Amino acid sequence: MNGFVRWTLSAAVLPALCGFGPALRPAASVAPVSCSSTFSFPQLSTSPYHPAVLRRHYELAAADKAAGEKFYQLLANYKDRDALVLGYKAASEAIRARDASMLNKLSYVQDAARTFEQAVSLAPQNAEIRFLRFSVESNLPAFLGLSKHVDEDKEMLLNAALSHPNSGLDAEAFRTVRGFLVGRGHVSDADAQRLGKVAE
Repeated sequence: MNGFVRWTLSAAVLPALCGFGPALRPAASVAPVSCSSTFSFPQLSTSPYHPAVLRRHYELAAADKAAGEKFYQLLANYKDRDALVLGYKAASEAIRARDASMLNKLSYVQDAARTFEQAVSLAPQNAEIRFLRFSVESNLPAFLGLSKHVDEDKEMLLNAALSHPNSGLDAEAFRTVRGFLVGRGHVSDADAQRLGKVAE
């Protein structure tokens, strides 16, 4: 179980783009992601489930345990069937696994896997949901057997990003997906160059 003991999700998603995760692969043709230590929540909607609000929660939660708990509690009792909100609920469960005791880590990861399945079944072509799942599964230890969608999701994300602005992603989500695919070395150099030429 040593691999499980060492496992964390702290480098799973946006923190890797903000310098919390492993070193990013340089990509001259893709503008670097700018991250600040001060975050504010968008005043776009009073709904706590607005996509821009959930993205900020996710960004904070991926880097900070207290923010991770707040993110988890925000979505723990969500029972509706908005696919994107369910995608973020799954992400919050995965982040909860990072901060849980060793006895509970696997349970939260399994919860996240089930919630991702529900979200994807409701909106199979939603690239942002696929990104959330990919960013989690691509960082799980292989021995857990919970990374079975990595290749499928990566292919969909690459195709979606290359088709932007017809990707189904807004500009913010597109920048995040492109930065993650290129910065974390999930695509070839040739595809990284192609992505770098895609206008936002």
